[in-house]
Amino acid sequence: MVQESVRSRRGVVAAPHMAAAEAGREVLKEGGNAIEAAVAAAATIAVAYPHMNNIGGDGFWLIREPSGKVRQIEACGPAGGRATRAFYREQGVEQIPERGALAALTVPGAVGGWMLALEAARAHGGKMPVTRLLEPAILLARAGYPVSKSLAWRFTTERGASIEAPGFAETFLPGGKPPKYGERLSAGRLPDTFEQLARAGLDDFYRGDIGREIAADLERLGSPIVRADLERFEAVRREPLMLKLGSGTLYNTQPPTPGLVALVILGICERLGAVKPESFEHVHAIVEASKRAFRLRDSVLTDFDRLTHDPASFLTPEALDREAKAVNMTRAAPWPRPAGDGDTIWLGAADNSGLSVSYIQSLYYEFGSACVLEHTGIVMQNRGCAFSLDPHAANPLEPGRKPPHTLSAAFAELRDGRRMSYGTMGGEGQPQTQAAFFTRYVDHKVPLAEALDRPRWILGKTWGTSITNLRLESRFPDKTIEGLRRAGHDLQVLPGSHIETMGHAGAVVQHPDGMLEGAHDPRSDGGAAGA
Repeated sequence: MVQESVRSRRGVVAAPHMAAAEAGREVLKEGGNAIEAAVAAAATIAVAYPHMNNIGGDGFWLIREPSGKVRQIEACGPAGGRATRAFYREQGVEQIPERGALAALTVPGAVGGWMLALEAARAHGGKMPVTRLLEPAILLARAGYPVSKSLAWRFTTERGASIEAPGFAETFLPGGKPPKYGERLSAGRLPDTFEQLARAGLDDFYRGDIGREIAADLERLGSPIVRADLERFEAVRREPLMLKLGSGTLYNTQPPTPGLVALVILGICERLGAVKPESFEHVHAIVEASKRAFRLRDSVLTDFDRLTHDPASFLTPEALDREAKAVNMTRAAPWPRPAGDGDTIWLGAADNSGLSVSYIQSLYYEFGSACVLEHTGIVMQNRGCAFSLDPHAANPLEPGRKPPHTLSAAFAELRDGRRMSYGTMGGEGQPQTQAAFFTRYVDHKVPLAEALDRPRWILGKTWGTSITNLRLESRFPDKTIEGLRRAGHDLQVLPGSHIETMGHAGAVVQHPDGMLEGAHDPRSDGGAAGA
């Protein structure tokens, strides 16, 4: 049965873990705004979903203000000052490893993003102290968090069972055994870290006692991040990417995220014409548009400050017309191409003032680098393994350079007056799932919760697998599957109706009559909560 969406006239939060959605709802009930609710949810889910995200990772925000202005916060950290190609050659490696101290080479940016977001919250009347916003995370971490279905499943996979890194087994394998669904796991020193941040302020993460402990632990592990890297980090504000379609104006995040990919896919699909959801034409169009968009990404996606192309130039009507004409609606284009992993959470919030948040937070691979810092309990991301040690690559490793991301947060201002924050986790599936959801909900008027529930697919690599072919959930009509095979797609139908690797998508909608609606993916442990 499809989960029902949640409606409220005061405020709504949607997240892939109900503890996070509830934390955000309580903030809204106490008079906090949508941004404050999102911060409370983000802190809570960093405890509840440690395989997907942590305060040792990065984040990206889209905030729609009551004035109608949409703003982006880029909270991704750069490579450490000692993270040079020579440093890695000295370690005897030819490729940056996925796990361990040498994978933990970029500064965690998420907390810096919370800081900028709370500045925006105060500009719109927010008065909640940080102590209150971090309280749900502290209580959950102090009590020990229950093992979610998603976390328990992670240890049943080959990748999850083989993870090795400093502090990992002590934290996630109590007694040397994988945790079971419903058990409670200790968060170690993480509640102490949150309590210090609540007392001293979030800036302590970079320039205070917590920053000092992070740097000392990383140095002991052999990471190339040093304290000066933390001290100089600040999240930044950017103008988001924008695309106007017949259905409304869409926003997404700038490079180094693949927000451009998500917009290009929808721009191409509009030109290919609306087709019935779950039909061959629907899936084929988005898959082929994704291939075109991924090729653009490979030439564009890099540190925003090092761009050689203007991303907006790929969103002009002429550019999108050209890409749409290159799509063959009866035959699949050649595939595969190199791909990347991703473990992520998306959450959204909206309140009755007109504030709306689309936020995504991540460690990259499941558990990131898997390094758990001894004195803070922080799990460090491995986003830097997306760099190349080849100096001629599109994203060569250099100190201070930001790595390419799989994260993107989306927002849409629809012509009928609805305003929608939406997004998903799922590696390369993120822009594809955004497109599948958007076309179902907006173009074909499928109800919100049903649009998130309907069968999905992924082309390319996602978290927990190195497979890059086209995989579908089992609920697609036989006619659709047969049509895709005839068109030449390298196709695999997976044995399951709601498969976690297809992503955890969610959305929060502000309707023209003031009603707020939220829903989250049945593939996750989450949902929506209304104040």
